[in-house]
Amino acid sequence: MTRLQFIRYVESNQRAVRRFLIALCCGDSALADDLAQDTFVKAYLSCDTFRDDGKFSAWIYRIAYNTFISNRRSKRPSESISEAATIDSADSSDKAFEYQELYMALDRLSEKERSAILLYYMQGYAINEIAEITESSTDAVRQQLSRGRQHLKGLLKE
Repeated sequence: MTRLQFIRYVESNQRAVRRFLIALCCGDSALADDLAQDTFVKAYLSCDTFRDDGKFSAWIYRIAYNTFISNRRSKRPSESISEAATIDSADSSDKAFEYQELYMALDRLSEKERSAILLYYMQGYAINEIAEITESSTDAVRQQLSRGRQHLKGLLKE
């Protein structure tokens, strides 16, 4: 892949990757921006290993997912999600809190369930593509989607 091809691929995928990372980070756009930057740097450094032009988005999502998981494992949460619940988004004109309840519910899902839900519903990937991105079996992805939907439904009713 040439440098110009890489730039073109990144330009066409960067918004979607950032949106995916924001959702994985439960609305923390600063962290998502850092992870997106790390993702694209890692992709650029290993672009010579990329072979299938039709699968660039799946390849970049796998790198983004692995970057998120590595970051999560290396850090311990410093604040409780319950602190975010005290913010009243109904009166706020700030659009940053528009999806606060959803992000709080997503934060309570396991990383695998959250990733499966986001890749399937937000990015429109098929189950076999999600399995490839997350390096899981298709049965595991189906189970993560099913459990994630059940957990999310219960959390959003609360």
